[in-house]
Amino acid sequence: MAIDSIVLASHQIGAGLATIGVAGAGVGIGNLFGSFVSAVGRNPAARDKMFRDVLLGFALTEAVALYALVIALIILFT
Repeated sequence: MAIDSIVLASHQIGAGLATIGVAGAGVGIGNLFGSFVSAVGRNPAARDKMFRDVLLGFALTEAVALYALVIALIILFT
């Protein structure tokens, strides 16, 4: 009985720790778009070229968040 509760608690703690990556991705996305707005304010003519790079960076950063969420769910439900 005590072993089962320890295993359950360790699953919940592990899933909680895995979701830290989601918070980090949120900070990264905010930093990315904040820098983009600042750069467009300085050089509006380069907006279209920079926007493609921003979308690529957003997609890669969001992928990290999704991977962290999947790992958390795998830990939680296995």
